[in-house]
Amino acid sequence: VTIPAPPMDWSKLPTIETRRLKLRWVSNEDVDAMFGIFSNVEVMRYWSTPPLPDRDAAVALVNEIHDAFERQVMLKWGVARQADNVLIGTTTLFNLDFTNRRAELGYALGREYWGHGYMQEALQAVLVYCFETLNLRRLEADVDPRNEASIQTLERLGFRREGFLRERWEVGGEIQDALFYGLLRPEWKRAVSD
Repeated sequence: VTIPAPPMDWSKLPTIETRRLKLRWVSNEDVDAMFGIFSNVEVMRYWSTPPLPDRDAAVALVNEIHDAFERQVMLKWGVARQADNVLIGTTTLFNLDFTNRRAELGYALGREYWGHGYMQEALQAVLVYCFETLNLRRLEADVDPRNEASIQTLERLGFRREGFLRERWEVGGEIQDALFYGLLRPEWKRAVSD
């Protein structure tokens, strides 16, 4: 059975709106916000790369996001508040595999915005887009076993722990393990209906 290509318009990243948030294109005007998020040691503690060292690195990051979209290999939304359009985080679909209908999920939230349910709200909207618009059947995520908040976020969304990957990352000289999580479309539908 041949699965048709997803209805993806690669000319423009779709904007996704929720009650409090707008998931939108990361623009050059967001460089300072991106630097604020991705240079923060707490935010980057369990990330697979070290914190950004300077604003130039944030400029390079935004350029990489734009390039990856142009090459049709990654979707990265800026998570902005509806009230003021201020960028507070990002959510990403990468390792997109439309043949096998799967992708990996990543996300980051500025430290001052933790604990308000913003990422849960953003990711719920991304999952709807993944399973309903892109017609994916599986999403994957890896998370540092010490990152309890991220583990709780994934599990609340219906993700199941599928494996423990020993010494998966080396960041700033530190060896890090990873928990591997997966979410299948029927599991997501059950989690949404509960």
